[in-house]
Amino acid sequence: MYESCPVCGQHYEPEVGFYWGAMYISYGFSTAIVFLTGILLFYLAHDPPVWVYMTSVAAVVVALTPLLFRYARVVMLYLFGGITYDPHLAGSLPHHRIEKPDN
Repeated sequence: MYESCPVCGQHYEPEVGFYWGAMYISYGFSTAIVFLTGILLFYLAHDPPVWVYMTSVAAVVVALTPLLFRYARVVMLYLFGGITYDPHLAGSLPHHRIEKPDN
């Protein structure tokens, strides 16, 4: 992840440990996915055995983990970081190139 925005220079980590709260947001996303997968399996697969539920839920959550990680951080920034996106401002800033970090 970039340390700051390549367009406007906004630093993405307002304080040390800021993204620890994103774990709770990610947990909420995962819980919603578990319930949604369970309900879909119940109605579409006509209440399969428990091992089908467990395997399906685990596969879906593992497959979506990269998205959950990124979107939880974005939601954390928008809700608690005081960062908002203004497309008019972004279009007026001079573009400069920032190299992506190696880590």
